[in-house]
Amino acid sequence: MFSWNACAGTRAMSRCSRSRKRLLAGVFLSLLALDGAAKAADAPMPLKAPPVQPVFDWTGLYLGAHAGYGRAPARAALTDPFLNATATSSALGGMIGGVQSGYNVRLRSGLLFGVEADLTFPNYLISDSIVAVLATPRSSVVEHLDYVGTVRGRLGYASGHWLFYATGGFAYAGERFTNTPPIGDEEKHLNVRLGWAAGAGVEYAFAPHWSVKLEYLYDRFEHANIRLASGTQYSSSLDFQSIRVGLNRKIGWPGPPGFSPTTSLSDPESASWEIHGQTTYLPQGYGRFRAPYTGTNSFTPAPQAQATWSNGLYLNARLWEGGEVYYNPELLQGFGLNNTVGAAGFPNGEAQKSNFPYPHYNTSRLFLRQTFGFGGEQEQLASAPGQLAGKVDVSRLTLQAGKFAVMDVFDGNSHAKDTRKDFMNWSMWAPGAFDYSADKVGLTYGATAEFNQKQWALRSGYFLMQSVSNANSFDTKVFERGTYAVELETRWSLFSRPGKLRTIGWFNSANSGSYRETLNNPALDLDIAQTRRGRIKYGYVVSLEQALTDEVGLFGRWSWNDGKTEIMAFTDIDASLSLGLSIKGAKWGRPDDVIGIGGAINALSRDHRDFIAAGGLGVLIGDGALNYRRERILETYYAYALSRRITVTADYQLITNPAYNADRGPVHVFSARFHGEF
Repeated sequence: MFSWNACAGTRAMSRCSRSRKRLLAGVFLSLLALDGAAKAADAPMPLKAPPVQPVFDWTGLYLGAHAGYGRAPARAALTDPFLNATATSSALGGMIGGVQSGYNVRLRSGLLFGVEADLTFPNYLISDSIVAVLATPRSSVVEHLDYVGTVRGRLGYASGHWLFYATGGFAYAGERFTNTPPIGDEEKHLNVRLGWAAGAGVEYAFAPHWSVKLEYLYDRFEHANIRLASGTQYSSSLDFQSIRVGLNRKIGWPGPPGFSPTTSLSDPESASWEIHGQTTYLPQGYGRFRAPYTGTNSFTPAPQAQATWSNGLYLNARLWEGGEVYYNPELLQGFGLNNTVGAAGFPNGEAQKSNFPYPHYNTSRLFLRQTFGFGGEQEQLASAPGQLAGKVDVSRLTLQAGKFAVMDVFDGNSHAKDTRKDFMNWSMWAPGAFDYSADKVGLTYGATAEFNQKQWALRSGYFLMQSVSNANSFDTKVFERGTYAVELETRWSLFSRPGKLRTIGWFNSANSGSYRETLNNPALDLDIAQTRRGRIKYGYVVSLEQALTDEVGLFGRWSWNDGKTEIMAFTDIDASLSLGLSIKGAKWGRPDDVIGIGGAINALSRDHRDFIAAGGLGVLIGDGALNYRRERILETYYAYALSRRITVTADYQLITNPAYNADRGPVHVFSARFHGEF
């Protein structure tokens, strides 16, 4: 330690003075350093520069889909072989949907040049594809619009995440003309019109590889002059205007050898929304079988083959805490065997009751879902077409309202539910006697509530009912007409293997006809429509599933309805029992492969079978006569996984007593199925 008293004498004082100066200088410098440090501590910390959002790269290839509204004003004239003439003006209008692909090049100035090709299809409602109908005493011609396509250039200006553009180019439209004369065979003619297209749009890039656009297009087509073999002449003009919303995904293809995109094509690049997609092509056929007679709703005994093709996107988004919106646009094409009639347990679950020679657009699902959690234990929900991934409370209430299928919510069997992956027969993938509300493609409008607990769940729902049997229109007498359903699901573990039992009770209040009243009045000539009035139909479903091992699952269903009134929506079954196994391929080194084997027995009520035996027609059955036996179905399939996302399936079905008729069949149905998803 230094002591001031240690300085004594001249030299000592001199040394001491120098020491004091050095000490004072050191102290001063130390104080300056401390002061600087203090000032630095008091000064605000430098702010980090906010991350710069990268400018969207508009240059490159993109794929996408669109939906919107289209209108087609037309003028048409018809002259039959006897020179009777008529003319009309009409305006087709309805929902549309389709796909597009293109390539853009953006210059440094912001100027953008691009080319785009698209295909647009009309709505699945037949009326939305009819351009004009003209009739004379000798001819009746219907003009159908099947598709509209364009190949266009795009010129625009891209600034940041926005693109404004004008577009124009080549257009074409495919049409069908059918003539049904009072005498003679129906005539058909296919025609393609050429023309031009022009329009404008705005596009916004909301994620690194995703953009959404709003676009208007005007298509002008050449005049059509059609002469049919009978001598009937038909001419028409056609314009097509559309306004549509499109979703585009920019992709990195083509690229150099070994190049792969940095993200999956389905990556939404956001936690707030997800996108899924699927395509399923299902060809199906049978060989010749025994049939001493054939009626209106019979399988024809000659060999035949048909195919269906479905393509869909699932766009799911979070709106707020617990709030979600789901949108499922689809393009549907194809025919069921014999136009989807001939068996109550119909062999193709993809074949609905509308037959489309070309793809048709349908908003298959559009609904809101709100989930209220009550705290406590949580579980992870996996990402799926009808479900956003995320953690939710096990104890929760889920409300849902909009357009969807009744079977999206009820009887969620793990082994026999998805016709695009497992069993195909209608009485295998669904409870056959559950006559739930559905239009011709299996959808309806309604609202459901689900209260979930760890060991059980309770679900209920109300759905609009069809205005008449097997229709696309709905009865708007809300709550007076409709399907009401309630389901109790219980869960357990048996020898450490999970199992579930679902019990469903339901009733329909509908404008429906009575089988017995129709039979009791010969003056009605079996026209059940003349007995239609407000009636109640009810039934129940018991559905079981049980894991036997890690690879083997057992399932069974028993369903029943009172069978007194006509089937409104599903199929001609009043009682059904199905049972089967689902076996995964882990034992033979194919863990993603699945073997399914199952069977179903379907029956009719006494009133229903008497009506069919007298020559009446059901929704799917009616041979003109009936040697009644229960309809029996055996189905087995092998689903071979080419990858996690692509599956090829071979399926065989034996239908004994098709449409409950022992005089006909059996029918051996062979199917293939090609399914891809992302």
